[in-house]
Amino acid sequence: MPLPKLLAFLFSLVVLLALPAHADRIKDIASIQGVRSNQLVGYGIVVGLDGSGDQTTQTPFTVQSVASMLSQLGVNLPPGTTLQLKNVAAVTVTAALPAFARPGQTLDITVSSIGNAKSLRGGTLLMTPLKGMDGQVYAVAQGNLLVAGAGAQAGGASTQVNQLSVGRIASGATVERAVETPLGQGEFVYFELNGSDFTTAQRVVQAINKAIGEGAAAAQDGRVVRVKAPRDANQRVAFLATVENLSVNPGDTAAKVILNARTGSVVMNQLVSVDTCAIAHGNLTVTITTDTNVSQPAALSQGQTVATQESKVDIKSDKAGLVVLPRSVSLGQVVKALNAVGATPQDLLAILQAMKSAGALHAELEII
Repeated sequence: MPLPKLLAFLFSLVVLLALPAHADRIKDIASIQGVRSNQLVGYGIVVGLDGSGDQTTQTPFTVQSVASMLSQLGVNLPPGTTLQLKNVAAVTVTAALPAFARPGQTLDITVSSIGNAKSLRGGTLLMTPLKGMDGQVYAVAQGNLLVAGAGAQAGGASTQVNQLSVGRIASGATVERAVETPLGQGEFVYFELNGSDFTTAQRVVQAINKAIGEGAAAAQDGRVVRVKAPRDANQRVAFLATVENLSVNPGDTAAKVILNARTGSVVMNQLVSVDTCAIAHGNLTVTITTDTNVSQPAALSQGQTVATQESKVDIKSDKAGLVVLPRSVSLGQVVKALNAVGATPQDLLAILQAMKSAGALHAELEII
C-alpha cells in the first residue's frame, strides 16, 4: 500500500477509535424515587355550545348537574320544571400534577365528553374541582376549550376531521394544594432505572463512584441504585444535578420483536438473529358472489314477480414452495431473509411466531 494511502488509513482508524461510545445521561435512563406526577380527575359542565350539547332525554345526569349548580348559585327552579338543554355537556376533566408543584401554578387540562354531545367546540368549562386518589381537591379548572377537530353536516351528509368531543385548555387549572415530595429518606437517594438491567445498574454505580467517590453508590438490585447524598436541601439539589448529568454507557438490551396485531406492524431491534430454517407460505382466498335473478310472469297470467338470489363460493389456494432462510446474525440480513418469503406484514406475525416456536428466532416476542 502506498505511503499516503497507508497514512490516510491509519488516521481514519485513529479517529474511529477516538470516537466516544454511545452514552446516555443518568437522567435519561433513570428517575429519582418519589419524584413523580400525580393524576387528577374531576366532573364538570361545559356551557355555551351551539346546539351540539347532550340530549337531555338520554343523559339525565346533565340536567341534574345543571339544576344542582343553579341551586348552589341561589337559583331555585319551580317544582316539576323540565329543562330542555342543548348547549350544555357533561364532561370529565383530567390533569397531571407534576412533582414540586406549588399553589398558584397552572396546569394544562384535557376535557372529554361523557354524554352524547356532538361537539365541544366553542364551549366554556365552568369551575371544576380536580381531586386525587385520596379524595382531596388539589386544583380547580375553568376556561374556554380549544378543540382541534372540525365537522359539518347538511342534507343527510356529514364529514368530520379529528375528534370533536375532546378539547384542551392551556393553563386551565390552578394548583390549590401541594403534594410533599421528599428527596430520599435520610442520607440516601434512590435512582430507579427505566428498565431492569443488571449491567446498566452496575455501570451507573461505577460512574457515580468514579465522579463522587468510592462507596457513594451501591446497587440494590437490577433496577434501584442507592446513592449517599448530603442532608442539607440546597447541597442535595446541587449534588443530584451533578449526578443526573453523568454519562453512562447502558448495557445492551435484549433481542426483541414487537408485533402489533391490530395494524400488522413489526419492529425489531439490531440484536435479533435467526437460524437456518425452511418456510412455506401460501395465501387462501375465499370469494363469494351473489347474483339476483328476477322471474317475470307472462301477461294476464295473474302471476307475481319473484326475485331469487344465487350465491357462488370460490376458494383459491396459492401454491407455496419452501423458502430456505440462511442463518442471519445482523438485522439487515434478517430483514432481507424475511422479505424473501414474500409475505405481507400481517402474515409475518404468524411466521415469526412459528419461527419462535421452532427455535429458529432468537428474540423475545411481544404482542401489543
